[in-house]
Amino acid sequence: MKPVHIINVPLDLGASRRGTDAGPSAFRIAGLSRAVSRLGYDLTAETDIPVPSMETRNTDDSRTRFKEEILAVCESLAAVACQAMQDAEIPLVIGGDHSIAMGTVSGISAHFRKQKQELGLIWFDAHGDMNLPETSPTGNVHGMPLAHLLGHGDPDLSNVFGSHPAVKPEHVALIGIRDIDRGERDIIRKSGITAFTMRDIDEQGMSSVAQQALEVVNRGTAGFHVSFDLDGCDPSVIPGSGTLVPGGVSYREAHLLLELCAEDGRLTSLEVVELNPFIDHGNISAERAVALVQSALGRSIL
Repeated sequence: MKPVHIINVPLDLGASRRGTDAGPSAFRIAGLSRAVSRLGYDLTAETDIPVPSMETRNTDDSRTRFKEEILAVCESLAAVACQAMQDAEIPLVIGGDHSIAMGTVSGISAHFRKQKQELGLIWFDAHGDMNLPETSPTGNVHGMPLAHLLGHGDPDLSNVFGSHPAVKPEHVALIGIRDIDRGERDIIRKSGITAFTMRDIDEQGMSSVAQQALEVVNRGTAGFHVSFDLDGCDPSVIPGSGTLVPGGVSYREAHLLLELCAEDGRLTSLEVVELNPFIDHGNISAERAVALVQSALGRSIL
């Protein structure tokens, strides 16, 4: 078992609603480090990425709000994630809003690119996160990270840590989507990624969807990263997320997805994002998220 390196990224500049900057603190209170250690993993480090506060910043860019600040955070995160991979650690990244994935995935991708290998990516989310600056209705960067990781959109955001693109579309599986912006729909269809909507999960079951996704992300890659947005779960499961959409994945379906990822044996890294403890109910979302992390790291019922 490789050791785990927890990387905290308290960023909420990519979203309209404040609060995801407190996500890493909520995970600490919920006992994340103890939960990882109980599975038998060594914790080699816990790194906090410095993040500027929204209160001290202004942005005049209506298409990519707080771009420069987000870009700087993602560059720092990418460097730490890449070094963790080089040190044979499992990067466990705790957000923050989903814009941090541009840093996480770019850093891990850079590690494999040095070995002339590709990275697979499972993107679990209620949203597509495939908006471009010109199609985004809000200018919030947390609705754009997957598009930029595929090399589209803003030339700076799509080239974090020199990774352009960080992942190839044929190596990406998007799971759980049910709230897509109008301009984003065509981008997803034309992108070449594999997308599983909530209807697909309803009709086929999570087991089938997860197995198909694993085939996609493992085909021609050195392994796969899981970027897990908590709003992919139903609000009854995770009430503490800032962009709640009814009709999401159940608690057991989410566990099954992550259990199958762990069982596959080629999971390289994990990030969990969009926890907002200010709208949570007694930190229950953080506690459930910690249990989900355990499933991704190999916890089984028996």
